[in-house]
Amino acid sequence: MIVSQNLTKRYGETTVVDDLTFTVRPGVVTGFLGPNGAGKSTTMRMLVGLDRPTHGDITIGGRRYHDLPDPVRHLGVMLDARSVNPGRTALNHLLVVGETHGISRARAHEALEMVGLGAVADKHAGGFSLGMSQRLGIATALIGDPAALVLDEPVNGLDPDGVLWLRHLLVRLAAEGRTVFLSSHLMSELSLIAEDLVVIGQGRLLATGTVDDVIESVAPKTTRVVTPDAARLADVIQASGVEVRRADECTLLVTACTAREVGVIAGAQGITLYELATERASLEEAFMHITRNAVEYTSHEEAAV
Repeated sequence: MIVSQNLTKRYGETTVVDDLTFTVRPGVVTGFLGPNGAGKSTTMRMLVGLDRPTHGDITIGGRRYHDLPDPVRHLGVMLDARSVNPGRTALNHLLVVGETHGISRARAHEALEMVGLGAVADKHAGGFSLGMSQRLGIATALIGDPAALVLDEPVNGLDPDGVLWLRHLLVRLAAEGRTVFLSSHLMSELSLIAEDLVVIGQGRLLATGTVDDVIESVAPKTTRVVTPDAARLADVIQASGVEVRRADECTLLVTACTAREVGVIAGAQGITLYELATERASLEEAFMHITRNAVEYTSHEEAAV
């Protein structure tokens, strides 16, 4: 478990992270979201001891990173996939990391196989593509078989097969009970794998909770119903105090009433339904709504929307 408690970081008069409190649960994938300049990278750097908090704390399993006797066995980290000596081979890079914690050569080979780099173990990292560097960074994070994993933009540079591979890997690691915390700008991908979200903007916490809870906090689910008797059904539903909007002559959009409940009401009135479905906003739409006042750089066109 990762816990941030009143975490604050100031550089002179500038507050980059402002009193952040959140929890990253084990056993699920948690997405860490925010516009550019939101403070995500600074938060992750404080987590691994690269920056010191001005105030507050962030811990892994109840301990600060620098208090862990063998950090890579507790927390696997990838903040910059290119932070590898380009003259080292992929295998030698992992061996150097492993030797600091008494990790075997066999585990280094195993980590490379896990990320699909077994065939290029003896290739120099300086010649790797961004996607291959991402895989090597993930192998480095996994070499200690850690209980928690923190990845900053791990999808960057991966081809579609690589994205699918990473998706399955992260879901599997979470299913094993590990804490998985990752930042990404790819909302469509996060919506497929994340169960929880932490959303920040201008250093402050904007939203936290399950994906469904965060989305519904700004855009409640809507039930879309198509019926030849839309006017009568609308009257019946509105009589119970539920909001109903007419999309067209035969289509109703019902807020705060599930598809099951609409179906029961329609059935009791003998109303024929052609279509009945629950719709919700996308993660991207919810994110844009939540962060609309916390964007550092906005064009004139965006501001006018």
